[in-house]
Parts: sequence; C-alpha cells; structure tokens
Amino acid sequence: MSTSKLLVHATAILTVVLGLASYARAARPGKQPPVVIAVSPTGSDSAAGTLQAPFRTLQRAQQAVRLSNGSHNVEVQLAAGVYRLQRPLIFTAQDGGRNGHHVRWMAAPSAHPVLSGAIRITGWKLFDRSQQIYVANTPVHLDSRELWINDELAAVTAIEIPRSSVAFTMQGIVLKDPQYAYLAKLPAQNRMQIVATGFFTKRISPVEKIAGSTLIMQRPAWRNNVWGYDTIEKPFHPELAHLYLENSLAFLKQPGQWYLDPVAGKLYLRPPAGIDAKTMDVELPRLTTLVSIGNSLVAPVKDLEFRGIRFSHTTWLGPSTSQGYASQQSGSYLAGEDPIYPKNPLQTCAQGCPDFESRRNQWNQMPASVQVSAAERVLFDRDIFAHLGQYALGIGNDSDATLSGVGLSASDITVRACVFTDDAGGAILAGGVRKDAHHPADPRQVDRDLIVIDNRIEGVSKEYLDNSAILSTYGTAPVILHNDISNVPYDAIDIGYGWGIQDPGGNANYRNVMHGYQFPQNPVYQTPTTYRDAVVANNRIYDAKQLFHDGGAIYNLSASPGTLITENYIFDNHGRIALYLDEGSRYITVRDNVVRDPQSEWLNVNTVHHAWPLRISPNNTAIANWHNSSKIGGLWTNYQNDLILDDHLVTGDQWPAEAQKIMNEAGIEPSAGPVAYEDAQPDQKQK
Repeated sequence: MSTSKLLVHATAILTVVLGLASYARAARPGKQPPVVIAVSPTGSDSAAGTLQAPFRTLQRAQQAVRLSNGSHNVEVQLAAGVYRLQRPLIFTAQDGGRNGHHVRWMAAPSAHPVLSGAIRITGWKLFDRSQQIYVANTPVHLDSRELWINDELAAVTAIEIPRSSVAFTMQGIVLKDPQYAYLAKLPAQNRMQIVATGFFTKRISPVEKIAGSTLIMQRPAWRNNVWGYDTIEKPFHPELAHLYLENSLAFLKQPGQWYLDPVAGKLYLRPPAGIDAKTMDVELPRLTTLVSIGNSLVAPVKDLEFRGIRFSHTTWLGPSTSQGYASQQSGSYLAGEDPIYPKNPLQTCAQGCPDFESRRNQWNQMPASVQVSAAERVLFDRDIFAHLGQYALGIGNDSDATLSGVGLSASDITVRACVFTDDAGGAILAGGVRKDAHHPADPRQVDRDLIVIDNRIEGVSKEYLDNSAILSTYGTAPVILHNDISNVPYDAIDIGYGWGIQDPGGNANYRNVMHGYQFPQNPVYQTPTTYRDAVVANNRIYDAKQLFHDGGAIYNLSASPGTLITENYIFDNHGRIALYLDEGSRYITVRDNVVRDPQSEWLNVNTVHHAWPLRISPNNTAIANWHNSSKIGGLWTNYQNDLILDDHLVTGDQWPAEAQKIMNEAGIEPSAGPVAYEDAQPDQKQK
C-alpha cells in the first residue's frame, strides 16, 4: 500500500479510536462498580429496582438513575420482553452521566428487549369472506400511517392512476377517464391521498373531497407540491414517474394491505399470503417519537449509552395533515403558506422560479423516531432500529424536527454495530438544513464528530422512498466507515447539503440564472459552512438505487475542504450513478474506490452544463479508482480543475489484487462480530 493510502487509512482509524476513547475516559471516573438498576415487563414500580426485584417501567428507572448518576456510573439493565411506551422517553441533562460518570441503558445478559410505540391489535373477525378481509377494534381516534404484520411493514390500500388519465389544476386533479367516476361516491374522501414518485422525490398530498371528476386537494399541501422541482404535476422524466390514490377501504383488494378508520375505531386488513388471521401479530403505532435526547444548549445531555436494545413501531402523521409531504430531498419538505406564492405556478414555477428559491433556508425536516440533539458523547452500540415509521435515528437535526424544540449541537455521537431494517424512512439523518445548521448563530450549535461504523442497513426507506439510507448534511468531521448497506430505493450515503448556495461567495448559477439572492433571507455568505473534513470509507454498498435515477450510491453536495471518499466497494447498483459530486461540490477527493457495475455511470460531477464557464463545481480529484464501466458524467477538465488521475478501467471481471483487497475489506469489520437482527446471519453475497 502506498504512503498516501496508509495515511488515509490511519487517519480514518485514528478518528474512530479518538471518538471511542471518549467513552473509555468517561467510564473511569473511579474504581467503584456501577450502580445497577433492573427493569422487567413483569416487574413493579413499587419494587426496589434490583435484579431480584426489578422495576416495571422505564420512567421509574429514570427516576432511580437521577439519584446515583452524579456519584456513580449507572447501568439500567432491561430484561427480555416488549416495553410498550405510552409516551416518549425523554432524556435531559439530569439523565446523562454527571461529574465524569456515564449512564448506560442496556439489554440484560442474553436478553433482547424491545421499546415499542405500538399497541397490539387482536380480536379479528371476518368482515368480507369473498375478499378475505378481517376487521378488529382499535382505540377511537388513534391514527397511523404504518402497520406491521408479523414484523413486516404492510402496505396501505392503493390504486395506480396513469398520468395520461389526469389533468392538473391549482384546485387539484381532474380524472379524465370515466372508470374513476365511482370515487365520488366513496365515504371518507378526506382520508385519501395522492402519492407521486418522480425523479428523486416521493410526494404526498391529501384529498379534501371529490366533486364529480375532480379531486379537490387540501392546502397548503397541494400548493407546495406543484411548485419547485420534480413536482407532482411536472416531474423530471415523467416516463419514470408514478401516480397513486391511496387509503380507502374500497381499494382493499390485495393480500397484505390494510385500512384504518380512526373515527369508528376499526382496522381492516387482508392477511398476507400464508398468514393465519388468528395468530398474526399486528402492531399499530401510537407514538411518533420513542426517545428524545437533549433539550438545552446550556445544559446538554452527556455520557449516555444504549446497548443491545431494539427500537420499534412509530409513525409520522405529518403527511396525513393538510401540510402533506412536499418533499425536496431526503426528508426535507415544504410546509406552510408562502407570502410570495406565484399566481399560477403550474405555468411559471413547475420546474423552478426565483419565488421558490426564497424558501431555501426555510425547509422543514422529517422528525426521527429516536432523536439526539444538544448532547455530547452519546453511544448507540449493537442496537436494532427496526419497524419504524420515518427516519430511524436523527442526530443534530433542526429544531423543527425535534420533540424538545432544541436542535443541532450534537457532538461526539457514535453509532456502532447497529442494525437498521424494515423502516418506512431512512436509517440515519444527521445535521440540519436551515441557517443555524450551516452558519450557526451560537457556536455551541455546530454538529461535530459523528461516527457511524460497522452498521448493517438493509431494507430501509420503504415508504419514504426518497430518503437516503444515511444522510449527513452540515457537520464537522463526520466519519462513515465500514458499513454494509443494501436493498435501498435511493442513495446509500449522502453527505453535504445546499447545492453550494451557502458557500463563501455563493453559487454563481444560483445568483445569475436562478436569482435566488435577490431575497433578504438568502444572504451571500463570505465564510464557510460547518461542513468539512468528512470521511466516507470502506463501506460495502449493493442493490442501491433501486428506484430513483437521480443521486448516487455515494453522493456529495457543496464545498467540503478535506473531505475524502475512499476504499468503498459499490456493486449491483442498477446501472445508475455510483459516485456523484453534485452542484457546488469542491475540494473532494475520491480515491481507491471499486465500482463493479458495467452499466453504471461510475463517476459524475454536476458542473451545471448551461453555466459551465462559471465553474460551479471545481477542484475535485478522482484518483486511482477501479471500475468496469467507462461511463462518466460532467466536465472532468483542466478548466474546472476536476481531474481523473491514475485511473483503472477493468475489462470483464478480472479485478487485480489491489482492487480485490478493497472489495474484501469493505463492509463490517470482523472485529465487530455478528451484526444481525435476531437470528439472521450476515449477508454472504459475493464480495
């Protein structure tokens, strides 16, 4: 291995070691053994909280922690079983380690405890024998967008409507085909929703009512979904787009589908093939958030760990409200009414306009099921994030995406040897997208030193298809290392944000062509953002990019001095972009990666074709990469100073020894041991 490669490898390892060492330091304030607090679903909150007499609830255990964490390390041991939360578990400064101690919430030896935000639905009765539809009672007014049957995310009822059969207006959608006339006679029309997939977004817009052949849509969801980019009405590449009408009992035709009537308190479903309605486990979420960590910049949560715990069963109801889900990218969305909304965006802003650009610093973020902000030295180790209704784990997100109302300020957060699977949204959403994320008013708000290492991510973004598996936006020195990521519809790893708009001096394309800086809320910054020194290394990525053509298996946005993408192995990428440096990318090094997908565009840089003389994405280097595709995108030229050096095109499948070493060493390290959900074995797909 060359000296430069050794330095890269050593730097990545050192970053991880330093991050993990902070836990070791916090764990040695004294030699006394930790205080052990025991919890069991069969315990009692009037008990002593010992291994022999455990508490029953996590909230009671929290009270006990606060009596000891100022003078001792504390271990809260959870016995096997399901802990059904009636409200989120909230951690503030008094719940973390104090005075140099740490608090560890952990599975008891050999136990697999589950924190669940759901109730189990039983008492199923046959409702429609011909369609094999069953019904059960639910709590009145309990609503959810997700349902799990035997630990598999079930699909809500839906029909697909050809785009050729509709016309779009500012009121809603006109159905031109008479076969849809029956829709106007259906009950609960305001429970229905239009769902559209585009080139890189999935959008959701609820129906208000159906009048004749017109779906009259709820506002502001509809208004926000028909202006900007990749909209419901005008997606990029409409031949790839789909349009669905979802969530009516009348659509319940397929095995595994379901419909919830919260007013009547009734859940209808057709069991999946081969599943007995009398014995199936049906989990209906009632919580959006399971765990909220941090509520104060002045008093952050410190030295808190979670080990061997499964987090499951949440829902996010935002898309079911009048706000809908006007997706912009990877969990960011528009909400509210805009004061300068154009008169007819279907004609003037269906593919971008200056008025739309005024909102760039005001996008919202999807709230995660487990949230960390205003916190230092938090560790998730060998946990499972499965069967969750949105992004599983949110780290240092904007305040609007937090239960506490306090965002950002996540420092030295480590996610190690965890499993993310069967989630409606992506696995990890780190960082924010608003002004305080990229140019914080308070230096304490900076997200820094995130480590995501040795995790298995498979089958996430099942409902929110446009969520990246891992997205790290604005943050200093994030490290994404040795993860195994597969079976995802969109990107595997995305870093950076902002399209270069917030970088020093701004984006010339945004200024001259899109006129975004004409609004006072969009200043031209002269100082860098918080995003720099990212490392994406040794990840094993396959079966990504299943649906959306835009984006890349590994993707970067905006300038990031010191950022390195190295020794990743990408294969079976569905012929789509593997390594993508999007608009505003600068100072990125892409080195010693292996891309094994002969139909893919192995490398792309968005130099913005119509504005290429302005050098929007210059000063990037791709060096010593291995690939069996000759396709590249963008202008890799001396003028841009985007350079491809010491490149290796492999013919057929004859990978040299150096490339094979990268392939074999990518993914979860052997030292991490088995990283699997219950008895599942690590994937043995050929490396």
